[in-house]
Amino acid sequence: MTALPDRPDSFILFVNGTLMRGFALHANLDGAKFIGEASTAPCYRLFSIDDIHPGMYEVSDGGVSVAGELYDVPWEVWQRIEAGEPPNLYRGLVKLSDGTCEWGILFPREAVLPRHRDISGFASWRAYRNGNAGPR
Repeated sequence: MTALPDRPDSFILFVNGTLMRGFALHANLDGAKFIGEASTAPCYRLFSIDDIHPGMYEVSDGGVSVAGELYDVPWEVWQRIEAGEPPNLYRGLVKLSDGTCEWGILFPREAVLPRHRDISGFASWRAYRNGNAGPR
């Protein structure tokens, strides 16, 4: 899988949490172009980080396909996104279900375990938030 090269003015970003439409940080994407809904290849685990935002990382076994959205993000918008992201989240390559790779927002595995709740069964931050009965 290969990523499209960064263009001088923007790049494609997969988001799967509070940056998605209808969530608290979506305004940080103002100026980015919505491309469409997308999902990852089934090689990720998804966690609730204190029921504030999701954290996702790649696994070699036992992964799920995580739902999200794709945006064409100008670099000046990325600066705003990055400044508004919680600690430990970082931009890394994400494998998508169509066989391509794009940039996405990931969370380091070592920052997740064992403290945070595994919500991989929901395969989506939106589904988790809609079906969540409250903090664990």
